Amino acid sequence: MKNILVTGATGILGTAFIKSLLKQMQPNQISVITRKEEKRAELEKQGFQAYLGDYNDTTALEKAMNGVDTVLLISSGDQGDRMQEHKNVVNSAKKMKVKNIAYTSRSLVNRERLSNKLMEEHFLTEDYIKQSGLNYIIFQNALYMDTIPVFVGQEVFQKGIFMPAGNGKVAFALREEQAEAMANTMLNEPFENQTYKFTGNEAYSFYDVAKALTELSGKEVKYNAVEVADFKSNMMQKGLPEPMVQKIVDFNVDIKNGQEATITNELEKKLGRKPTNLKEGLKQLFNL
Repeated sequence: MKNILVTGATGILGTAFIKSLLKQMQPNQISVITRKEEKRAELEKQGFQAYLGDYNDTTALEKAMNGVDTVLLISSGDQGDRMQEHKNVVNSAKKMKVKNIAYTSRSLVNRERLSNKLMEEHFLTEDYIKQSGLNYIIFQNALYMDTIPVFVGQEVFQKGIFMPAGNGKVAFALREEQAEAMANTMLNEPFENQTYKFTGNEAYSFYDVAKALTELSGKEVKYNAVEVADFKSNMMQKGLPEPMVQKIVDFNVDIKNGQEATITNELEKKLGRKPTNLKEGLKQLFNL
């Protein structure tokens, strides 16, 4: 890989990925595209090939891909037409004769049984990339351990955990370690149409999360596996909009149904060390 374009470069995952790239590449070998001029200018000062645009701006995408041999497509948010945005990146890569593309997908067990239909778009993007003729690597990443504070809420040490995830388990992994493994893979392996599942070495339920938080904080944290109807009612009473509540519910139902429980050692192999376990990760995330 001589030159790479990173989409979503200013997000948390993109920033961590570029940090790892810079251990083996120079900034001028890395192209980035951002929606904000001040960020573009800042990145340009740091030596990156920085472009103004987004996933819907095919002219900007093509300009950013000029002279690039590899593209990392970091999945778009779900605020717009995510599938079209992903197709724009793939189509632009083909038009500009980019050799390789990598995509940040999700480690989920069965696309046919998902409650969270937004996750289906990851599989559809994988399909589109596979049909494109580009050489690819797909990273099916586990749910970020970094999302646990969002799931359990700010008052977790006062009120405990209330979620409709049952005893479902998640092979949580830190986002920064997934980014590091992605960079190691892309820098050191040929693109030969492979798929990697980057998960933790163990899967944890929210009973495990509660136990770890109790041990780390010295305050008893209980996990209450509530029913979906009770959870939705509680969230609506707090003023959360219904679509957001439903999105949270869908995540939880998939966890309950085992969609997030797959464990592999592929993250460990690409890191060259064991990924951070739940207790150590929570210690970092909650500053305990």
